[in-house]
Amino acid sequence: MTTLRDQGADAGQDEPRTRTGDLCAYAAGSVGMGVWVTVPGLLTTPSDLRVGYHERTRVFMFRMLFLTLGLLGAGAAAPALVAAGGRGDYTRMATVLSGVMLVSGLVSLAGVRRLTAHAGFRTPPERAHSALGDITIAWRDRGFRSLALSYLFTGTTTHLFLAALPFYTEYVFEDTGLTAVFMGAFLGPAVVAGPAWAGLSRRIGKQRGLLISQAVFIAGSLAPLLGYGATPAVAVVAVLGVAFAGLQLFAFSMVPDAVAAAEARGTARAGAYTGVWTATEASGTAIGPYVYSAVLALGGFVSTTEGHTVAQPDSAHTALLLGFTLVPAILMIIALMFQLRCPLDQGR
Repeated sequence: MTTLRDQGADAGQDEPRTRTGDLCAYAAGSVGMGVWVTVPGLLTTPSDLRVGYHERTRVFMFRMLFLTLGLLGAGAAAPALVAAGGRGDYTRMATVLSGVMLVSGLVSLAGVRRLTAHAGFRTPPERAHSALGDITIAWRDRGFRSLALSYLFTGTTTHLFLAALPFYTEYVFEDTGLTAVFMGAFLGPAVVAGPAWAGLSRRIGKQRGLLISQAVFIAGSLAPLLGYGATPAVAVVAVLGVAFAGLQLFAFSMVPDAVAAAEARGTARAGAYTGVWTATEASGTAIGPYVYSAVLALGGFVSTTEGHTVAQPDSAHTALLLGFTLVPAILMIIALMFQLRCPLDQGR
């Protein structure tokens, strides 16, 4: 039998260099995505546009719509392109998807250029200011602070849910194939739910829409405690997906509202607000899976590797279920409490 060491020897000295190059390319791509997509493409551009209250929601509605379509499309295309499992298949997948990203990036640049020319945009102040000063200004804003803290717990909750989903399908339904079904049910509704939420916000405002989304997510998180089959579970996950679309749309579209309110007070720095928001979002994304891991550890969950099964104690099954239901509900209740203190929609 050929060992990994033998394969490395046969490959010569170029193999380690190739793997290091792959790692560096991956790291560079991740940094590029964080610098370009997350900050200017996602938040700063909408926050700098001189558009009204409802137009900000509309901008983010389209952003969420195309983001969801991209996630669903890539999620379906990537596994199909690497089905054979060869190194060349992964290269082909990377080439195809990077080409799509390049084209979509060029289209978005052209769109932003036309949008800013039509709507106008806020120009940054010429005077220099420190990063600490920016953070201080953003954090002193009561409305933005409440919104950011609310979204910290919201992001923690939703990413805990996504991290827990494979465990839920494997140990509750004993069918790992349901993970893909549940993920589709969670992301799919956003395609139609986003426009529906945007329409509702014109009638009731973003604050009420966000509170409704949080309340629905709390109820949906607790529903699995009732115990039911796979079909009702898919329906519940779809409802959670509708709520997730509202959580994203309303929270993100309220960031430009905070910038506009700060501008009226003479303290607007769009980059400061969006930078703090991006850090908040990243923190919630990272914390969520760790919270679920901690719950599993407290329940005595025994880690396994792929292809091996281990009998889990009853306490692990209890922790697994509570971590998927009660813990997210508690976290989202905290998020809702912070959101109730947010005054951004007052007098809109």
